[in-house]
Amino acid sequence: MLDRSLSQTARGPVLLRPDAAAVGWATSPALVAYPEAEAAMEARAGAIADGQAGELVWLLEHPPLYTAGVSAKAADLLLPGRFPVFRSGRGGQFTYHGPGQRVAYVMLDLSVRGRDVRAFVQALQAWIIDALARLGVAGDVREGRVGVWVERGATQDGPSREDKVAAIGVKLRRWVSFHGVSLNVDPDLSHFTGIVPCGVTLHGVTSLADLGRDVTMVEADAALKAAFADVFGPVADAPPLV
Repeated sequence: MLDRSLSQTARGPVLLRPDAAAVGWATSPALVAYPEAEAAMEARAGAIADGQAGELVWLLEHPPLYTAGVSAKAADLLLPGRFPVFRSGRGGQFTYHGPGQRVAYVMLDLSVRGRDVRAFVQALQAWIIDALARLGVAGDVREGRVGVWVERGATQDGPSREDKVAAIGVKLRRWVSFHGVSLNVDPDLSHFTGIVPCGVTLHGVTSLADLGRDVTMVEADAALKAAFADVFGPVADAPPLV
């Protein structure tokens, strides 16, 4: 196994490259079609595995759509004709992507970051939790549930509940990751009602706006960028893939 820098924090592991090479950080200003994004992401992941390209985090927004991960159940697609549905090779079940949601496709070479899938997912969670903290939101993880959750507290309409604010769905090929995370900044939450999000029926979905945080996408991106560096190492601005 290659040497690695892997330490444990209160929130999860820190996965740094031994050579401290910067990860490319790219942002697409316009909505990106899902098939185009997936093809570009897979091509970049292959180039990373071949040593022909550097690691990259690609931030973007999609037009409204549903994706079905490898564990998706047909019954969890409640409104099949509402939005386009795309089969995806990522882990997980059905999820929604759309405007107001920051999708971050994470293409990292785990062959130099420890080859530990569990630690990688935990590091992704730690990244999002740190970013949320910078935006004034307390996020956390729950045993048996992937993603980042917030405690809503009791309301006049009912008891306290937990809602998901960020989803995680990744795939590894030749120890290079692709797909990644999605953070709900200010999407139309009614669009999630066409699916059972991530197969979870006992909990809801929320966003920064729904939590009362008036956060722009630029502010969310800045928090994500700063938090990423703490968990995965330095970043350097790069052009988007499309």
